[in-house]
Amino acid sequence: MADEKSTKPSATAFILKSSKTKKPSLNKASVSSKKVVKPAPKAPAAPVKKSPAKSSATPAQKPTAATAAPAPAEEKKKPVRLSEILKPKNDKNYSEFLSTEPKTRLKNIIVAQPQPEGIKSPYFDLESKYKVKFQFTPFVTVEGVQGKDFRKQRISLNDFSGIIFTSRNAIDHFFRICEELRVKMSQETKYFCTSEAIALYLQKYTQYRKRKVFFSDTNSNKEMRALILKHRDTTRFLYIGPEVRSKDEITSFMSDQNIPFTEAVMYRTVPSDLRKVDLNKYDMMVLFSPSAIHSLYQSFPAFKPGKLKIGVYGKTTADAVLEAKWQIHLMAPLEGAPSIIAALDGYLKVSNK
Repeated sequence: MADEKSTKPSATAFILKSSKTKKPSLNKASVSSKKVVKPAPKAPAAPVKKSPAKSSATPAQKPTAATAAPAPAEEKKKPVRLSEILKPKNDKNYSEFLSTEPKTRLKNIIVAQPQPEGIKSPYFDLESKYKVKFQFTPFVTVEGVQGKDFRKQRISLNDFSGIIFTSRNAIDHFFRICEELRVKMSQETKYFCTSEAIALYLQKYTQYRKRKVFFSDTNSNKEMRALILKHRDTTRFLYIGPEVRSKDEITSFMSDQNIPFTEAVMYRTVPSDLRKVDLNKYDMMVLFSPSAIHSLYQSFPAFKPGKLKIGVYGKTTADAVLEAKWQIHLMAPLEGAPSIIAALDGYLKVSNK
């Protein structure tokens, strides 16, 4: 009997065994959760199997980037044409804005500039040639900035080897400031002028030498920009201008091309009182700056050109006229009309024939 008891498993032992086997089933959730946690790092293994699809997409993108990368490098290596550099942004074809109405005979023309000095002037030649009368009335008065006020700009004139002049006023007030501050410019100083007439005016103040004076033969800003571009690496530029001015092509071009320059304010424009001027007696009005238009409106707030024809010099002046919604009948510089005299001659040749 003792042997039988020893060989047969007891109920207690069976229960214990069954309980041991059932214990894992009770913790099956926890065990299974652990098993899921362990393969968790392998969980990306499922995506890894899909990775060939992703990797196939990735290489498809990488070669695109790789092939696209050299493209800009090749573009940089390509030489940029000078014509593209010199082409102003959003340049208008101003010939398209010229009025197409018939050119009628002109008898009296008012020019918004001071009377020319001396008896020799192209305007007087046009008067005798076409039997027309010019009246010179400055629409703005130019006042110089005093030397003590110029010092506040903290500009040392001798630090600059290239001076840019866009008008005779700029030349007059530059050398006036030099005299007031007792500054003597180096003989090696380069002078850049927007026209030959302005360049020749330098003879009033300094010995004129072609190798130090640069100007546009065609009176075009495009040629002026080319000259500045040619000397950009060896010249520090100083731009002489008024206190208030419209943004012009020269300064815009230099900013776009990262050419260092400094603007020096040496004079200011003040509107003239034009209320005593009878504009109805004139057939054409010739304007040279946006300031002249502002002055005109200040004296005649309700001004409208009517039958008065408008001639303009310069693109900034033309833009101001178009903004005022006036018609342009004559303009310079344009192809075939490098100066206002040439433009007037071409117009009068038809109107006063």
